[in-house]
Amino acid sequence: MAGQSDPHLSIFSAEEVEFMAEDELVEIVPNMRMDKLTLICGDFGPFFPQMPAQVPLWLAIALKKRGKCTIRLPDWMSVENLSQTLEAERDSQESFQVLPFHYVEISRLLFDHARGDIPDVYTVRSLIEDIRDVRFHKVETSLESFEDARSSAVKVKNLSAMEVNLVRPFVGRALQAFYKHGSPELVPNPERMPPRRPQATDNIQRVSAYVIHSFVFFP
Repeated sequence: MAGQSDPHLSIFSAEEVEFMAEDELVEIVPNMRMDKLTLICGDFGPFFPQMPAQVPLWLAIALKKRGKCTIRLPDWMSVENLSQTLEAERDSQESFQVLPFHYVEISRLLFDHARGDIPDVYTVRSLIEDIRDVRFHKVETSLESFEDARSSAVKVKNLSAMEVNLVRPFVGRALQAFYKHGSPELVPNPERMPPRRPQATDNIQRVSAYVIHSFVFFP
């Protein structure tokens, strides 16, 4: 995979993270009849006009492109809920609000393929971008505690997939810089460490705490 080409880059490319997000379930409203679909990831349907059904995001997009359904906006993407989330993110500089693990990718895919199904689409897009910016700033602030506290680890709860993916390579380099002089024994030698790759998250259980520790996020 593309993310394996350079160990100093993020584990997954943005496209790979988005690909994993396409397995998240969303609700559609079909405008046609269709028998049950038996797929590797499960059975979906049968489908009836105006009867809501849950399907993977990739299937919802495929049906949407063919004019076979509309996609219902997830509850967390309403203007009211996003506004509350943004306010809570700004009020708390030490904690992150609970959002879907793939909230960045899900929103991007819906903006690209189901813009007409999103009420107040420009407001929703602006709120999500603001939330993402505030969260990234808080991640940077959390990382500054490395040097001040002289800690070999930092625990950050409720990070999303893209946030983990972007921060991970920086954390490894930061830990090396902080401890290569004063505490070299705290920094593992990457040449002696076997290659590791985090397992893809499933849709059944999410663990919301990611520990940034010596190059590795432990789910």
